[in-house]
Amino acid sequence: MDYDLKRCWNTNNPLHLKYHDEEWGVPLHEDIKFFEFLVLGGFQAGLTWWLILQRREDFRKAFDNFDPKKVSEYNSGDIDRLLKAPNIIQNKAKITAAINNARCFLEVQREFGSFDVFIWKFVQRKAINKTFEKLSELPAETEESTIMSKELKERGFQFVGPTICYAFMQATGMVNDHILSCFRYKQIQEML
Repeated sequence: MDYDLKRCWNTNNPLHLKYHDEEWGVPLHEDIKFFEFLVLGGFQAGLTWWLILQRREDFRKAFDNFDPKKVSEYNSGDIDRLLKAPNIIQNKAKITAAINNARCFLEVQREFGSFDVFIWKFVQRKAINKTFEKLSELPAETEESTIMSKELKERGFQFVGPTICYAFMQATGMVNDHILSCFRYKQIQEML
């Protein structure tokens, strides 16, 4: 890892750097990864992304590697197990929302053939390339994330407010929010 590269985030934490350099903003088209980011985004509500990122492997173990079919079949015993699972956020509302969202996710897959087809419609199937010079310019939500949030809620999803949806869009590469001076900006732009 090259610590001297210019990045969006001022950190030397290897986990954060790896996430920034390899995942954040990369256009995603894998349903299971979309479900992972939906679940993690819901758990992140009111907390920091860094806390969730540090516990990501524990979340993967606790939630059957984010297999939406398996998670959709969770019952009260699974909720009790998750409430005792080490190193995840032990919040019953967020746990039950993840199970609910797995069921909603499967419904979207049935209707559209994949979650990928459904979710990319919010950006007309093409990532939005932003041109921010400073992180302070990044919005907390956008018109697209507000529309996405509204439709997800109408479909029964929980913990999918406009801010969570925008963070989801950033994480999954629906928007390129790397700042212009970041070495990843042009790399991501070339993927679009």
